[in-house]
Amino acid sequence: MARVVITGGAGAIGSNLVRALLRESVVEVVIVDDLSSGHEQNIPRDDRVLFLRGSILDQSVLDRAFNRPVERVFHLAANFANLSSVHEPEKDLLVNGLGTLRVLGTAHRHGVRRFVYASSSCVYGGRCGALAESMQEFNPGTPYAATKLLGERYVEFFSRHHGLDAVIVRYFNTYGPGELPGRYRNVIPNFFYSAMKSQELHITGSGEETRDFNFVEDTVAGTIRASEIASSGAVYNIGSGRETTILTVATRINQIVGNPAGIEFVEERKWDTVPRRLASIERAVSELGYRPAVGIDEGLQKTYEWLKEQDLTSCFV
Repeated sequence: MARVVITGGAGAIGSNLVRALLRESVVEVVIVDDLSSGHEQNIPRDDRVLFLRGSILDQSVLDRAFNRPVERVFHLAANFANLSSVHEPEKDLLVNGLGTLRVLGTAHRHGVRRFVYASSSCVYGGRCGALAESMQEFNPGTPYAATKLLGERYVEFFSRHHGLDAVIVRYFNTYGPGELPGRYRNVIPNFFYSAMKSQELHITGSGEETRDFNFVEDTVAGTIRASEIASSGAVYNIGSGRETTILTVATRINQIVGNPAGIEFVEERKWDTVPRRLASIERAVSELGYRPAVGIDEGLQKTYEWLKEQDLTSCFV
């Protein structure tokens, strides 16, 4: 049985990735996660899943994960995300920089067949228009963006210098089941949390800012395709290829929940200076056969159905 290691496997993307791989029926999955932002209830209860609670900074934990031959590594663990990195830049550097380096070194020593690094669209900085992988000028606007780009550079070094078979996927704004609301979480679960409590949804800025929202199942599908058929050293945007305004998302969430409280516009955050974000996904479509299938309305409805079944009492505590 092939072993796969997923760092950050208790998070929203990671846990959905675990489930998708288990459906292949020939996979043993080892999850490494310290639950700093993931949740143990996300982890499937399956005899083929081994959960190691611990940090990617802990070499003894990594050694346990790699104590048998590993076919693929999906490195998703990170200090998430932009706001958290603004408040704790040193922690961000430790986890996203040194942590990534340790995972890479362990994978190399154990002869892993394929390494997939989960990067972020934030490495592109404040550029507008369709963002393509061919762009070479980056302007990271937060410590998180800087350390995700640093991780890419480490991956490129291990690929070039050590011959590690590695692929980089740049996630855009992934949302969906598996992500609970919280101070450092994304806008969609937090909007739902407020709407479900009959509170106004706070939009920072004008609401005309756009993001490329991608349903988690589509993100996972693109990630698996990259792990299976991509050429070593390749970089792929994994997004929906569609722009949606924050105001549209907030309005739709209020409609889905039936929230009468409406929307309140508040002051922009100093670090959030990206007016528009859109993924160019042509490379993933042509080379991976990637086809995002879930539109924003369907994805928001599925997210709401999942959130209704969760205990949200400890969110923001």
